[in-house]
Amino acid sequence: MLQFAGFVGCYNPPLTTHGCSVNQPPLNGSVYVDVANTPWQPTAFEGIFIKILWQDDQSQAYTALFKAEPGAHLPLHRHRGVEQTFILQGRLVDDEGECTAGNFVWRRPGSVHEAHAPEGLLGIGIFQEPNEFLQSPAEENPPA
Repeated sequence: MLQFAGFVGCYNPPLTTHGCSVNQPPLNGSVYVDVANTPWQPTAFEGIFIKILWQDDQSQAYTALFKAEPGAHLPLHRHRGVEQTFILQGRLVDDEGECTAGNFVWRRPGSVHEAHAPEGLLGIGIFQEPNEFLQSPAEENPPA
């Protein structure tokens, strides 16, 4: 099982059933991904789902469409590489600020934060390397 940016359990099979294959080099340099028919994959974090649009198995870099349900929370994590995020709908909030629909945020390698989506969100993320999660989903909401 692959782990993308700390999203444990997010295995994206080859997209051959969706009109293209990410496992074979394209004939003319382009690979078209049928995003609408690519299924959302659940992550280890409640209310957060992802569609891997592109990935490099060697470097583990990837581009993904992600969505979060209202109130979803991404626990404390460290960015091992640059992360670039464009928010399409909703907003992403952390201690440093918020990124709203139509806006962009990028994070330096080594930055540490947690984030949440008060109203939910839809965004595109470009990751150089998987994130290192410093809290597991179980640690996020300890029993009372």
